[in-house]
Amino acid sequence: MTKAELIERIAKKASITKKASGTAVNTIIEEITKALKKGDRVPLVGFGTFMIRRTKARKGRNPRTGEEIKIKARKRPVFKAGKALREAVAK
Repeated sequence: MTKAELIERIAKKASITKKASGTAVNTIIEEITKALKKGDRVPLVGFGTFMIRRTKARKGRNPRTGEEIKIKARKRPVFKAGKALREAVAK
């Protein structure tokens, strides 16, 4: 499902305009992004949790040359599905 399809489905289900639905979806994404930038976790009960994980610096290899390279430590966003979502998908 694309973002546009999600907006359309929300608009139909909630009986609101696509513009209002789009604003709601965009606002949710922006607020989750802001919280993650601050280092906060974003738990959505019954759905899952968005959080930041830190990866350690490590050594890797350039696949073309085989040369060893250094990969910097970084932060990456992750999503951990909640129990209700895992069970709903498993059925």
